[in-house]
Amino acid sequence: MKESLRTKIVVNTTAGRGRAGKVLSQVKECLSKYGLAEEIVLTERPRQATELAFAAAMDGYERVVAMGGDGTAVEVTIGLLQAQAQGRRPVLGVIPAGSGNDFAYGVGINTDLDAACSRLVHGERQDVDLVRVTVDGEETVLINAVGVGFDADVLLATRKIKALRGFLMYLGGVFKVWATRGKWPYPVKITADGVELEQDVMTLVTVSNGPRSGGGFYLNPDAETSDGLFDVCVARKVNHLELFRLLLKVMNGTHVNMPQVQMLRAHHLVVESRRDAGLPGHLDGEVLCTGGQRIEFEIMPRALTIWS
Repeated sequence: MKESLRTKIVVNTTAGRGRAGKVLSQVKECLSKYGLAEEIVLTERPRQATELAFAAAMDGYERVVAMGGDGTAVEVTIGLLQAQAQGRRPVLGVIPAGSGNDFAYGVGINTDLDAACSRLVHGERQDVDLVRVTVDGEETVLINAVGVGFDADVLLATRKIKALRGFLMYLGGVFKVWATRGKWPYPVKITADGVELEQDVMTLVTVSNGPRSGGGFYLNPDAETSDGLFDVCVARKVNHLELFRLLLKVMNGTHVNMPQVQMLRAHHLVVESRRDAGLPGHLDGEVLCTGGQRIEFEIMPRALTIWS
């Protein structure tokens, strides 16, 4: 017999450059079949999903569903963690309606909207890891991936691409930064589980809890959401042609054997800038920082229960 949970659905209608709002009527129709359509609440401002998720959990809702992209799922997750600190243990659900939907992909939630709604009835509980991220003393949490360096520059570039969304938007950002030769390499100091890595410059560092980012880039293709470790991809100094080869290979995960790439797993990682301007970073498709000096990652094993 399937478990029945009191459920609140938090919708960010601006996710996916407005896609979530456009498909909301379709989702409501699907949810009505399962008696969930009346439990929808819409965000009206940035970061409000965290407040709504926390309030729902404290009101006794056993499951809070994030409808939007990875950024919406992060905000809801933070609200649920705040509720955990008050003695609640609500479950996170996801209806993927954003640009990348990489977290949903990593935990096996179908990006087809009808299938995702159906999963709220026919799915099951799953405990997953999270990663605590601290940038110059400011703490947040990642559910899927943080990129520092080149891929953060890509995210910033996508903000200027209006005609595309999803994977094509990220791909357009990749080639825009590559064509303009960007700002890489970045001088850094990287320490993994107390051991300093040898290189003193990098093109990118990506820390992943799941295998995919950017809607179709497999920087850490073997990352698993519940193995008690996060995966790290470090691309050292590369020239323009080498970076082009790297970008082609990350689309199917075959970059892992390139001599300019180092792959590792860790419980703790620190990336420190060796330049005054600091480092750009993105967190699950949202801007993490534009000039971070010290970015620290710490695994949080099985810190969240999701419905998948």
